[in-house]
Amino acid sequence: MGLYMTLFLLSTLLVCASVSISGEGLSPKVGVCYGQLGNNLPNPSKSVQLIQGLRAKRVKIYDATPKILKALKGTELQVSIMVPDEIIPDIAGSQSAADQWVKKNAVPYYPDTKIRYLLVGNEMLSFGNTTTWSQVVPAMRKIRAACKKFGLQKIKVGTPLAMDVLESSFPPSNGTFRSDVSESVMKPMLRFLDRTKSFFFVDVYPYFAWSSQPSGINLDYALSDSKNLTYTDPVSGLTYTNLLDQMLDAIVFAMKKLGYPNIRLFVAETGWPSGGDVTQIGCNTYNAATYNRNAVKKFSANPPLGTPARPGVVIPAFLFALYNENQKPGPGTERHFGLLYPNGSDVYGIDLSGKTPDSAYKPLPEPTNNELYKGKVWCVVSELAKDKDVAAALSYACGQGNGTCDPIQPGGKCYKPNSLAAHAGYAFSSYWAQFKNVGGTCSFNGAAVPTAKDPSHGDCKYPSVFL
Repeated sequence: MGLYMTLFLLSTLLVCASVSISGEGLSPKVGVCYGQLGNNLPNPSKSVQLIQGLRAKRVKIYDATPKILKALKGTELQVSIMVPDEIIPDIAGSQSAADQWVKKNAVPYYPDTKIRYLLVGNEMLSFGNTTTWSQVVPAMRKIRAACKKFGLQKIKVGTPLAMDVLESSFPPSNGTFRSDVSESVMKPMLRFLDRTKSFFFVDVYPYFAWSSQPSGINLDYALSDSKNLTYTDPVSGLTYTNLLDQMLDAIVFAMKKLGYPNIRLFVAETGWPSGGDVTQIGCNTYNAATYNRNAVKKFSANPPLGTPARPGVVIPAFLFALYNENQKPGPGTERHFGLLYPNGSDVYGIDLSGKTPDSAYKPLPEPTNNELYKGKVWCVVSELAKDKDVAAALSYACGQGNGTCDPIQPGGKCYKPNSLAAHAGYAFSSYWAQFKNVGGTCSFNGAAVPTAKDPSHGDCKYPSVFL
């Protein structure tokens, strides 16, 4: 195959909890992640109806929104809720704070709302203040103690992590946790998950691995759609038919190295974007539908398929995400992971029960961006950017010198229109054109996005880069 070692570290991973390897009480069921970063999304009651229409069995939310938990009351949907990142230090240091959070956010809804998983923070080992890393497991312990105190016996407690928790991942048998967290965080975390029969939830995105090195990984292999391509791990001797299984088994082997071979995996996020920026490869409806339908087939199979390292083991899963969320920050792909548009219509047909054959779906449009884009590109202000962030980015771009912003000074060819967006768009494009070859990017902390549409006007010609 290709260069996987660094590729796996680009995916996101979520950890919650895992039962014993026997899979007691579990059956193959696929759920959906219900994000709320949009200003045009249906209300919770309508959203629950749409989730049921997708024939999902589980739903994950990224907080404990009362209206959503009330809308889920009386349904058969198993629910995952989340403790916000910012209060984890308080909870880690105070059983009383943990008790109060659980009493407010879980007790009033349980058991009529089938809360089954309580996640402590989101990808806490991937970003933020490193001093919080050591607080994650203590917070998990206190949240679980609070659940026991209030009689919430069916709730499993864990924490979502990202694939960058691995230091190495290729071949899968070489899966190893990062040295900066292995002994200090991962070992006590695995001990907690093992002792409480909880799950290790993992966000696994073959899309990000493939799109980073599209010439090194076969696209069909990444889509779990390869008919005859395989990879054999030279150490374990296990044979793989898709990238998803390789990534999952890298986690399995990493846990085994720390002495915990039996903690169950739970895929808390996986998916493929149906759209994105002009510079982003392979984000189209055809690929998104293909990957997600194949993922549903895998995770809903009965008897279960497991992975090469754990054949026949149930792996519960959530697809990301319910909606295309128009306020998600970051590159364009972030706003195109939805199974549904905000108006509730399908981005493409999908049945999360896995019972609908592919032949029953409408034909998909042929992909047009499976190759890297080649042509002129400009850098303009993101529609999601706040004015203060745009102003700060404009100041930075102009501060780099080299005449970057001369044309937007009073009397310059690009001074008019005299607006923040127009001036910043020119400055971003000018900066990118000058500094791309030495590492400059079209990002500006999320204030900018690339475009293939020339923003030039009149005598004002925006600089461009050629990809």
